[in-house]
Amino acid sequence: MKDKLFKALLFVAAIIVLLLTAGIVYALIGGASEAFREYGFFGFIANSEWDPRSATEEYGALSFIVGTLFTAFFALLICLLFSLPVALFTGEYFRGTKIAGVVSSVVDLLAGIPSIVYGLWGFYILRPITVDLGINAQGFGIFTASIVLAIMIIPYASSLSGEFLSMVPNKLKEGAYSLGATRIEVIQHISLPVAGSGIVAAYILALGRALGETMAVTMLIGNTNNIPTGLADTGNTMASIIANQFGEADGLKLSALIAIGLLLFIITGIINFIAKLIMRHLSRV
Repeated sequence: MKDKLFKALLFVAAIIVLLLTAGIVYALIGGASEAFREYGFFGFIANSEWDPRSATEEYGALSFIVGTLFTAFFALLICLLFSLPVALFTGEYFRGTKIAGVVSSVVDLLAGIPSIVYGLWGFYILRPITVDLGINAQGFGIFTASIVLAIMIIPYASSLSGEFLSMVPNKLKEGAYSLGATRIEVIQHISLPVAGSGIVAAYILALGRALGETMAVTMLIGNTNNIPTGLADTGNTMASIIANQFGEADGLKLSALIAIGLLLFIITGIINFIAKLIMRHLSRV
């Protein structure tokens, strides 16, 4: 009886999650329908103009899509350079030691800091450094926003990757050592392949955080409605344009902002789908 009740509760919870997801999609599609009727789905995506003036009102999402992907993937690249060494430090080389525990605690602390705090740190500390380096005259732009994003997602990627590396069976590694393999060879041929699917999942989670980040990016990216062509350029992301203009929007502009939210939802879903395919392939290797 208890088993049947528990199974029924699990089924109800799963149905509620599906209904919530369907409700979100339905609300986004309904709100974005006016913009898609006006410009067409692909026309809205391909248009880079964003002009809210009533006489020449025109909206497009291309510049915000480019800005979002630019900042998120550059942040992920920086994250990869730092988070994987941290994961190897805590999950492989110094697993179970006090120093690994301290590093893990600090990483977990960084993951819990609110994004607005990162934004303030970037505004008052990182932005002047960017100006001094000559990257940007005011310090705002893709480079500054991406650096802060990278710092924000490093804790997620390194903590999860370290956990997956520590779960690699010791028997596999001991067998490799008994055959004369070095530590780096064990990591390269045993630890990383076995934990590969989990590590990919960790970086996809980090990328999802970067794609949807709002406040820190809004404070640092410059908030200009143009397509960025380099790290020194200013721009806008899909999340930042919604945060900046949603409160005062109505009519076609409100529909365009909701459409951008729907596109962000779709992009995140596509990236997660690709990640699952990669994880499935790695789990079979």
